[in-house]
Formats: sequence, C-alpha cells, structure tokens
Amino acid sequence: MAFIDYYKVLGIDRSATQADIRKAFRRLAKQYHPDTNKDDPKAQERFQEINEANAVLSDPEKRKKYDEYGEHWTHAEEYEAQRRQYEQQYGTGGYSTYGAHGFGGFDFGGFGDFTRSEGNTGGFSDFFEQLFGGTRSRRARNAPLRGHDYEAELQLSLRDAAETHKQVLSVGEQSVRVTIPAGVSDGQRLRLRGYGGEAPQGGTRGDLYITFRILPDKVFSRVGNDLHLTATLPLTTAVLGGEVVIETLKGNVRVKVSAGTQPGSKLRLRGKGFPIYKHEGSYGDLIVSFQLSIPNAPTPQQRKLFEELRQTGI
Repeated sequence: MAFIDYYKVLGIDRSATQADIRKAFRRLAKQYHPDTNKDDPKAQERFQEINEANAVLSDPEKRKKYDEYGEHWTHAEEYEAQRRQYEQQYGTGGYSTYGAHGFGGFDFGGFGDFTRSEGNTGGFSDFFEQLFGGTRSRRARNAPLRGHDYEAELQLSLRDAAETHKQVLSVGEQSVRVTIPAGVSDGQRLRLRGYGGEAPQGGTRGDLYITFRILPDKVFSRVGNDLHLTATLPLTTAVLGGEVVIETLKGNVRVKVSAGTQPGSKLRLRGKGFPIYKHEGSYGDLIVSFQLSIPNAPTPQQRKLFEELRQTGI
C-alpha cells in the first residue's frame, strides 16, 4: 500500500499544534462526512483517510513515532528492541543515530528486511548488518534463531469495538485468547509477544500482530471518538417542540426538541459517543442531525388542516 502523508491529508505543516490538528480535522470531517456525500465513494475514502490521519497525529505518542519513522512508525518498538539488543552485545559505538527520514542517511527503503516476518539470526536483521557494516560475529552466527512473526486481521462491528471483550483466534495450530479493549480504531494493530512461529535451536518465538478492521454500522458513523446519527422528526414535533427517542450504544434515551427545530440542525449529547481507548469511563459525544418526516400521501383530514395552515401564511 502506498505511503500516505498524514500531514498532507489534513493540509497542515509538520510544526502544527494540537489545536491546528483539531481544527483541520473538524473542517475536513464535516466536508467529507458520509452523511453529506452519500453518492460519492471518493469522498468516503477521503473521510477514512482523514480519520486515520487524525487518529495518529492527535495522539502525541503515535505522532512522535510517525515523525521519526515515517511510514514504518508502527514498527518503532521493533527497531528500539533490536537497537537495545545490539547495544547490549556490541556497545553503543559505531552506528549513526536515527532521524525523521532514516538512520544517519540510510534510507528507509532497506527497512523492509527489518520488518519482514522471518527469523533473524542472533536477533538482528539484514537491515542492521547493512546499517552497522561488517559481518556478524561468530557469537551472533551461533546464537539461537528467532521464530517467524505472524500477521492476522480481525473484523469487528462498531458495537463490538465499543465493548471490552475476549475473542479466541486460531493462528496456525494454536488458539489465542485475546482481550480487545474498548475503543479500538480501524487499522489499529495489537502486538502479542511470543505468539508467532516457533524458533529452532531453542530460540525465541516470533510475535503475533493483529490488525483491527471496524465494519460500517447501519445507524452510527464514527469520527474520532464522536458518533453521528440522523434522527427523523415528525413535522408537528419540529414545529411545536416535544420529545424524541434517540438510539445510543447504551440504549435509547429521550431528549427534548425545541419548537421551531429546522431540518439539518444538530444536537450534541455529551458522553454518549464512542469509548476512548484505554481511558475507562471516558466517552466521546453523540451528534444527532435532524431531518423532517413529511407525509407522502396526507389523509383528507391532514390535507384540510394543512390548507387551513396555509391560509395563515405558514
């Protein structure tokens, strides 16, 4: 998959503040929201890119990794672990520090060897051998091999993703019981150490990487930690005011609607949105957009009443 520059997606500079990121995200999310672009598949793809960019750049820790490692930011922990192993075995001298576009001028094009799911002799990939120069020592060549890493994809409904729950996955010949925290995002990866392939010579097992795919929901659309839905108001309720039942992830709630509510107006229900990842008890908001229910074939009585209303100038 081609590299996506999240800064370009949001139309901001790399020096943008968190306030700049929020402002850009809200503006673009409103412009490309599926509710207002139902017949434009490209707008929906753009909306997903905007969500993905915001999920990374609005999180300071993820943004730091992204700025340092670019398209390989999700493998930052792997590199740091490899680097620590190298330092323990060979010391800290003799290699360049890393930067936003690579390692001491070594382009990330060679990073594929580092992240590929293969056993690495002595815990070091070909990437490190190229980077640090020379050949592996006899000690490294005789070290136990590391097992293959496994990749898996897990599809979740939006409502399942909103609840902390357990699932059992079949990976190869083993069954893995996974706890999925509430609030996971589409495309988010989870690393399970030691659940990959077995290693020969008594080496360390590889890891299992699970990528979550959140399926679209018929009622709600997700924007960050906020949920959006469209509710239909009877014409009389929109004119006179009253109550309407709104669906939430935790069940239905009754909300008051002001007299004179206009089509397209919005109501924000705070704390009724999506759970915030690893922040137990914290939720985004639910934004309700109202549309009116107009009778297609009014009864004679209804028609008479509407005719009377028309005479009043309404």
